[in-house]
Amino acid sequence: MAKRFYKIVSVEELDGGFTVALDGRAVRTPAKQPLAMAVQGLAEAVAAEWRAQGGEIHPHSMPMMRFVSTALDRVAPRRAEVIIETVKFAETDLLCYRAAEPPELARRQAAAWQPLLDWAEAHYGAGLDTTTEIQAIAQDENAVLRLRAALDAENDLTLTGLHSATAASGSLIVALALLERKIDAEQAWAASHIDERWQLERWGEDAELAERLEGLRREISAAGEFLALSRY
Repeated sequence: MAKRFYKIVSVEELDGGFTVALDGRAVRTPAKQPLAMAVQGLAEAVAAEWRAQGGEIHPHSMPMMRFVSTALDRVAPRRAEVIIETVKFAETDLLCYRAAEPPELARRQAAAWQPLLDWAEAHYGAGLDTTTEIQAIAQDENAVLRLRAALDAENDLTLTGLHSATAASGSLIVALALLERKIDAEQAWAASHIDERWQLERWGEDAELAERLEGLRREISAAGEFLALSRY
């Protein structure tokens, strides 16, 4: 952690977009690139994070800054690889692998997951198959290609948020539903961790698991906020 070294935080225009300045000096990413954003609302959110810092700067409390920096430093230079990494989740999407028993767990999974799969088929023309077997199933190639096309259509910022939400939830469909506001962040978290929450209900409190789930809740919540601000 570094001590706070600035007093005034402002949003400034930069090359047709926006950036954040500290005492008049534009912020740069960890890779020393200008922190350039096409969306003013996103720049305002990043600025609010800088203003909220106290005597010390806590990077973990600045998820919007982290997402923008990741988009500029890591996603933009390897966009095609990030799309491939993200779409691969569709091939083993969490929503497609169901429990055969106990009946209550199977019911909860079906109730939360099938409507999202139905939505993805209607919205993207991407129907994914489900199974109760452990072995991976081969998804329809055209369905995966349509999901890839959806990712390819997004800008680098939004792609960054989708990659994060997909990794945190284990489901590309959940991430896309969050982007399109079919579900909110809390619903995305709840749908993607039905099994773990069932385990806590059945076997009692597990401090390590509960802490991990809370961390994933924060990540999905931050990704949802970022996705809402990042499209242009």
